[in-house]
Amino acid sequence: MFEVLAFVYDNYTDSHACPELPVLHRTLNTLGFAPREVETALLWLEDLKSATCQLPPNPPCGEPASPCAAATRVLTRQEHARLGTPGWGFLAFLASIGTLGREELNLVLERAMAASGNPISLADLKLIVLMVYWGLGREPDALVLDELCDNPAERLVH
Repeated sequence: MFEVLAFVYDNYTDSHACPELPVLHRTLNTLGFAPREVETALLWLEDLKSATCQLPPNPPCGEPASPCAAATRVLTRQEHARLGTPGWGFLAFLASIGTLGREELNLVLERAMAASGNPISLADLKLIVLMVYWGLGREPDALVLDELCDNPAERLVH
């Protein structure tokens, strides 16, 4: 499923540029993705689309945050098992720097719970965060995008 999601993210600039699901389904099958992976990814994308439609728009810049914006998010046992400590640490980092608001964080957690893998790898979690941004039609800031697309295995030590 994650290879299909990565392909969609790389080839369609945002969710509005993505073709309708039947056309995307044919395209992905033509490209040789496994039919079961395509089905799973398209269901995941459809759920992402309906979830992003329910989020409120971003408040204008400079508008004060709501009183509960600084609330602490407590993970359920299932969420903790799925994310693991590295995954939750990464999401907490993104939330602490203001990249993921409360609604976006909850959407990432919901989409991570809908994905396969227990625990989900950090690379797959980063792809989920990218797909949430993609689904919302937002571009993360350049440094955050760099962090989300970073592959530690390809780093050169100075």
